[in-house]
Amino acid sequence: MKVELLTGLPLVMVAYASVSPFVAFALIHAFTYRYARLSAILALISSTGAVISSLYLLGHLWHLEAPHVWKVKWMVFESAVVPFGFYLDPHSLLMLLIVAGISWLVQVYSLGYMAGDPEFGRFYGCLSLFAWAMINLVIAPGMFQLFIFWELVGLASYLLIGFFHYKESASEAGKKALVVTRFADIGFMIGLFLLFLNLGSLEMGWVNGEIVAQKVAPSMVTICAILIFSGVMGKSAQFPLLTWLPDAMEGPTPVSALLHSATMVAAGVYMFSRIFPFFEASQTAMAYGLTIGTITMLLASTMAMVTRDIKQVWAYSTVSQLGFMVMGLSAGSYFAGTFHLTTHAGFKALLFLCSGVLIHEFHTNDFFEIGQGGGRKFKVPTITITIGALALAGVPLFSGFFSKEAIMGQLANLDNKIWLAAGLLGAFLTAYYSFRLIFSLWFPAPAEGHGHGHHDESHGHDDHGHDDAYAFNYWIMCVPLIILATVTVFLGFFQGSLEHFLGQGHVKMAAHGEGGGHHA
Repeated sequence: MKVELLTGLPLVMVAYASVSPFVAFALIHAFTYRYARLSAILALISSTGAVISSLYLLGHLWHLEAPHVWKVKWMVFESAVVPFGFYLDPHSLLMLLIVAGISWLVQVYSLGYMAGDPEFGRFYGCLSLFAWAMINLVIAPGMFQLFIFWELVGLASYLLIGFFHYKESASEAGKKALVVTRFADIGFMIGLFLLFLNLGSLEMGWVNGEIVAQKVAPSMVTICAILIFSGVMGKSAQFPLLTWLPDAMEGPTPVSALLHSATMVAAGVYMFSRIFPFFEASQTAMAYGLTIGTITMLLASTMAMVTRDIKQVWAYSTVSQLGFMVMGLSAGSYFAGTFHLTTHAGFKALLFLCSGVLIHEFHTNDFFEIGQGGGRKFKVPTITITIGALALAGVPLFSGFFSKEAIMGQLANLDNKIWLAAGLLGAFLTAYYSFRLIFSLWFPAPAEGHGHGHHDESHGHDDHGHDDAYAFNYWIMCVPLIILATVTVFLGFFQGSLEHFLGQGHVKMAAHGEGGGHHA
């Protein structure tokens, strides 16, 4: 499949989205980290521009006939060239909008949530670093560039999870996330190395092309695919490497929303779908992924059913939903897995950010205590968290219903119906823990006289000390909730359009030279 050279305004737009978050990060950490407002302004200018760029690119390239690529020679070996650049096809365009949009909403929300924190500027610097790494991961033209920014995403996640470094639990959680994901990346790196030795290139056009069947033995394809899948297991917290993700709740709640929605933990699923034709070439690797995804989905669902910590419920839920995505992809449906990744980005960010407002008010993570304290009096977060939970539970007309139906439909097409039975059981468990939490907020039981939760992060200020400031902080946090709730309600109705759009890019690309690309 031929590619087109990315030029003109689209190139300027994607270059801005690629570079500006790093510029904001560098300026904040070098000069402005002591100045909270200036740091936030720099980060927001960058993230707002990235959202505008991603919207323009999605609209401009909606009917693209071939991937648009710009790349330069980065490293040259005897018989191979490793490029650096941008690769825009339907999948990367959609993911670019998700990453830029969620990053922007989290930064807006943090204006209220992190107000008064003594390291407010550093926080926005870390958010900008994370956005830079994640954006360049999703638009990478080859697996080597993707792997470099994959590791930088891990570094940024470590800094954000351990942001409250004076708390031992936060510091340990950050280190645990870094160590577990790096351990998984050993297999990922070995898989890429073996694939490079056998294929001669790691560009997307080669990895996803028919040339793989011509140059790589089927057994080596399976070995490489399983090794590369270990990266998915680490980053997307699949069994048995899922223990780090619940501990990551020690970071500020906006960080939880950022990591759990469509960015860090979704990077593994994105990588799986990014090179889906390569994985699809090995039935053994697909069966392996289906098994791991199913175990993860069921195991994490049972954990979410028993905890009282509102952030941990959504954390275990994220692990479970990532398992659903891996199931959909491994069952053979590129669209089902990618569509659930898209809908999950909206409603999971919504759930975490809503929880943050309630935690901010009640200073506890125990959703029973929040309900007993009058959580339903806060109408915007309570209504929007209900919308998010309905989508998570797969209630009809909400976005999660449509994407889960797509996965269930693919599982139903498999000869062995045990996978469908497992999926239906997981959907039931998801509905159980979702409604357990929502009912506790809307219809709280009488106070028990003792608490089971723990106090969440403190920012060194009294929320109610200044009524005007408190009202501003509250409503600035509510704006992203309203936006995400609107997306959650309506996104599912665009399933047909998204399926057609993503279908344009899901073609096995026959390699022409370096994937048919151009060197600039």
